[in-house]
Amino acid sequence: MTFDRQALGFGYGERAVYSADPWNSRGRLYPESGSPTRSDFQRDRDRIVHTTAFRRLKHKTQVFIAQDGDHYRTRLTHTIEVAQIARALARALKIDEDLAEGVALVHDFGHTPFGHTGEDALHEELLPYGGFDHNAQSLRIVTKLERRYAEFDGINLTWESLEGLVKHNGPLLTADGVGTRGPVPQPILDYCELHDLELASYASLEAQVAAIADDIAYNTHDIDDGLRSGYLNFEMLEEIPFLSGLMAEVRERYPHLEPSRFTHEIMRRQITRMVEDVIGVAQKRLAALKPQSADDIRKADHVIATFSDEMAETDRQIKAMLFKRIYRNPDIMRIRAGAAQIVKDLFGAYMANPKEMQSHYWVDHIAGLSDAPKARHVGDYLAGMTDTYAISAHRRLFDHTPDLR
Repeated sequence: MTFDRQALGFGYGERAVYSADPWNSRGRLYPESGSPTRSDFQRDRDRIVHTTAFRRLKHKTQVFIAQDGDHYRTRLTHTIEVAQIARALARALKIDEDLAEGVALVHDFGHTPFGHTGEDALHEELLPYGGFDHNAQSLRIVTKLERRYAEFDGINLTWESLEGLVKHNGPLLTADGVGTRGPVPQPILDYCELHDLELASYASLEAQVAAIADDIAYNTHDIDDGLRSGYLNFEMLEEIPFLSGLMAEVRERYPHLEPSRFTHEIMRRQITRMVEDVIGVAQKRLAALKPQSADDIRKADHVIATFSDEMAETDRQIKAMLFKRIYRNPDIMRIRAGAAQIVKDLFGAYMANPKEMQSHYWVDHIAGLSDAPKARHVGDYLAGMTDTYAISAHRRLFDHTPDLR
């Protein structure tokens, strides 16, 4: 059976010359024949959605532990919200929506249970063996740890999707080979020996919009969850001029609105203004750069999809408020301490007796390994856990498990 791609409507929407080409990828580490009905970037997105790692995100913490309530964001709901914003930005800038969505959907794969608390605890345990980085772990998952295909480990994503996963926050190396944010994690360097992701350049514009969409999503929705939890109130939001202006606008139009609807009206305006700000900045920078290909975006010496100076200051103010009022709140810090203890206890138990990792497919081979490779296997196992599984595993191995409420 043959297909007319144009009649099917796949990949033939209006795209800018600087968009990644969905029908002309740089390829996969393990060559595969193309699909007549889906572009390579569509196939990447679909593979990401069907992974075990994607499903695990529903039981991984964003800010509030799942036990706090069913309506708080998890890594999965956050990821879906990032993907929606990334797709909207991609459409406005006439770049490949599927690649932008795929990078957004995969960007949090490497996160441990209990959010950044779990990551910090696991990094501390793995410091003697190279440390832990959630971005590098995401790469390990999609290139090694997912085991779904007969012919290769991982899910064999395209070069563009892997580049976006690794570099969506900017280059990892300077032109002189120096790490831009400290040493490049070894798993990334190891993969680049096989499939060079060009760590000294920027990523595609599709990856850049996924990165800024992440900022927009968590800035907005952490405020929403903070208001729901009671750690934030509307008076606290008044301290930030941007948010104060949005609230005044809503009050003027809807003077008697109930609090839940009032919150939503603020949040939707916040997302809209931030998205429109990024589009405006990107359009101006594209007009100045005049890129004629996706590689022209990569070779630029600056990011294209970002906030204006004014919105960047608002972003800084919102993050400062979230850190002060939520992330560093004494109640949250107590819960974080308990979560960190769970991760550290489990790491020690599995290093002492790897057979306790009952469902890990390498368990029969780990006991004879030296500490460094054994620690990496333990790290993989722990990073893959959901919050609920980590708590259950701790209760099985220890007499007392911290109360994360």
